[in-house]
Amino acid sequence: MSLRYADRVGHFLKRLSLSQSKFPNSVRKGHNVQIYFAGSIPYGLDGRPIPNLGGGPSTIELSRADVIVQRSFSNKPAAGGFENFFEKIEHYVRVIGGPAIEKYGANPLTFGIDNDAIENSVFKFRDTLTSRAEIGDLAAKFRDEVVAIIGLGGTGSYLLDYLVKTPVKEIRAFDGDAYYVHNAFRSPGKLEESELGKSKSEIYHQRYDNFRTGLKTKRQYIDHASASDFDGVTFAFVCVDKGSARAEIFGLLIGLGIPFIDVGMGLNRDQGALAGTMRMTYYASDKAAQIRDMNLAEMADNPDDIYRRNVQIAELNALNASIAMIRYKQLRGFYVDDDVGPHILMGVENLRTFSELAM
Repeated sequence: MSLRYADRVGHFLKRLSLSQSKFPNSVRKGHNVQIYFAGSIPYGLDGRPIPNLGGGPSTIELSRADVIVQRSFSNKPAAGGFENFFEKIEHYVRVIGGPAIEKYGANPLTFGIDNDAIENSVFKFRDTLTSRAEIGDLAAKFRDEVVAIIGLGGTGSYLLDYLVKTPVKEIRAFDGDAYYVHNAFRSPGKLEESELGKSKSEIYHQRYDNFRTGLKTKRQYIDHASASDFDGVTFAFVCVDKGSARAEIFGLLIGLGIPFIDVGMGLNRDQGALAGTMRMTYYASDKAAQIRDMNLAEMADNPDDIYRRNVQIAELNALNASIAMIRYKQLRGFYVDDDVGPHILMGVENLRTFSELAM
């Protein structure tokens, strides 16, 4: 048993015991007895590979390049399962480390601290399922991302909710409006009466601050003079419903060379019930001016837009935000990108998506 392995096991057990004391009801019985192991085949006192470990050679890409999974084990106890993850890890420590403890007096419970593992996470609660799903290498693609959301209305608030749970380094959210009852009907989360009349930026910061670090919200409308607020931003979402505001924001982002996604919605009631489309347009930094000049998004105000009079459509806001978020994650290599193009429309009446533009 290597010192590195011993340190990691000891650190894990210490972290898990602290988690149990802090969140006594959060440790539950697991259904999977399998573990993954970074190291060579473990041997017993007889010099032979430890029997009944099951599993076999396995390779998983992790977010940490210095930890390489080499094999998996599956050693089910006589009772058929483990009461919790703490018991599961202790069981494997005994099975794998027992011979080294017996022969050399090794102690795996060193409680060595892996500072990198703690400091690198933006989440205040440990994200355990990313590693369980074996997508740690994909999540690492967001490590250096600084993402701005301009507008925290219906669609923007759902985008913020999704982005908070994505391991980007920093989120900057901007909105100059106050939070009222109608906002609660088209945004995620709860409504407290004490929140009414406060700024959206304050409300959403309070809502998500306990979840992660790197969240910065500001009560501000974005225009051509806001360049300093976007220093270091690597991507932006534009979620405004006024064409004139959109035009200024586009000019700012294009001038700064920041790639961005703009979302929009056009609804009508010509058939009695609501119909229309949701839109997602991606402006790559090297083609943004060209795409802007195609007039795919409204650059002038439309006072007759029915969306502004019938705003309680949370499901459309959430769906529009989902399309934009999926596209962003495609661009970063998290999802497969089958060259869908920069402009996607989705019809409310038929729930079909159309990619009208190839670049």
